[in-house]
Amino acid sequence: MVDYRAARLNMVEYQIARRGLTELAVLEAMAAVPREKFVPTALRDRAYDDTALPIAHDQTISQPYIVALMAWAAELVRADKVLEIGTGSGYAAAVMARLAGRVVTIERIASLADSARARLNKLGLANVQVIAGDGSAGCEADAPFDAILSAAGSRTVPSAWKEQLAIGGRLIMPLGPFGDQQLVKIVRNGENDYARKTLVAVRFVPLLGGTG
Repeated sequence: MVDYRAARLNMVEYQIARRGLTELAVLEAMAAVPREKFVPTALRDRAYDDTALPIAHDQTISQPYIVALMAWAAELVRADKVLEIGTGSGYAAAVMARLAGRVVTIERIASLADSARARLNKLGLANVQVIAGDGSAGCEADAPFDAILSAAGSRTVPSAWKEQLAIGGRLIMPLGPFGDQQLVKIVRNGENDYARKTLVAVRFVPLLGGTG
């Protein structure tokens, strides 16, 4: 039988910290969230593999390192309100919930949203709100956001996300055509002033929706 706690701590050390992500808050959040509860039962023994894993509806749960990298790049603090695009299993939202004050996460597939909501509630993460809907439009009702993180790639940055980002806010997303995506960090420095930095090559599912 797999010792999930030992596997989780091993993942934090070898997959994250030894790759240079040494931000203590991020490491603690990754160590606290039981990834085995966010993968299909048949794949639980692989929960801490250094890779993305399939979940329902041809979606994936991201590689642990990428989840940690995105959370680190977003510079999350307890005062932050975060928007996540693409809830999936809810794993990344659970990590962010331990770093930020509030997480609003949107999932276009209603059944995934329902199962993620139940999973997060069972873990007692009351500061996460799961919404079933079109994430490409963001969430205007709760804007502005201190950080927006997308688990789906787009060729362009949706205008709604840029508009819903607070001044000083950070947008982390896969940008570019499928198969040639780069994870980028966009910081809103002023009303119409956005700075972009490329972080690493990635491979995410495509963004779908009205502006995807």
